[in-house]
Amino acid sequence: DVLEDRIIFLSLPPLSGTTMLARMLWAHAQVHGPDEPHLMTGLAHLGYFGHVTQAPYDPFITKVALEKLVQSLPRGEADYLETLRAHTDALYEKLLAPSGKRLLLDKTPAYALVLDFIARLYPNARYVVITRNPMAVWSSQVESFFDGDPEAAQRQSPLLDRYVPAIARFLRERPVELIHVRYEDLVADPERHAQEIAAHLGLAFEPTMVDYGQTAQSEASRGLGDPVQAAKAGRPTTESLDKWKGALASDPAKLESARTALGRTLDADLETWGYRRAELAAELDAIVPGGPARRR
Repeated sequence: DVLEDRIIFLSLPPLSGTTMLARMLWAHAQVHGPDEPHLMTGLAHLGYFGHVTQAPYDPFITKVALEKLVQSLPRGEADYLETLRAHTDALYEKLLAPSGKRLLLDKTPAYALVLDFIARLYPNARYVVITRNPMAVWSSQVESFFDGDPEAAQRQSPLLDRYVPAIARFLRERPVELIHVRYEDLVADPERHAQEIAAHLGLAFEPTMVDYGQTAQSEASRGLGDPVQAAKAGRPTTESLDKWKGALASDPAKLESARTALGRTLDADLETWGYRRAELAAELDAIVPGGPARRR
């Protein structure tokens, strides 16, 4: 039983239902979900596939040296990937073995930015991609991590600029077998989508995937990202779908920042995510400034 066949990569942008879907999968009796390991991001930027532009060493020299190193290997890139995979396999195996379960779930949102590398390293792993209304993702980031300051969010972590094109490209190119689900569809009909995801993963559907709050495993999975909303609900819910609109209604300037953020995205990328620009713009236009906002 090859380890690669037993790894699930949950690919998604931050704040797009990541914790909820991770808990749904981890509630399955055959799936183990440790804390976000962030194994791949460092490997992807060692120099051969990419390089860190700000580092305490010369990244250019490192990049050139690794390219020459790979060229000198008997099988070139294949040997390099095999060696990197031996490293991650050893760590994944040590994470999975004590659980006694068959599949390991790696839910690390930052992986969405290095999906091309991961697909080359683990072409036969199991991939699940979730997307959410980009405006909801944008607003959640601004409110949750930047105290309602969209300029600070854009300056320090331009979420949509980074994640929308990266995930859209992965969905279009489909270098690996994957299943794509929209967050809004998932919470509207969790049973059907959980069944489809389970089938894609080669698992039998279990009701606990929907009622994940009823399992002891869910209580132990508090390290999986931001657990507040997911733990409070105990199962997928539509209650928070429009919460982001209240935050924008409270501040006209923030609403304009949201329109600007939407304007930076490409139509093709939005549609690949499963959303049309005209519909998103209409949602923004329907927000009445001065309404109440729910602050965290």
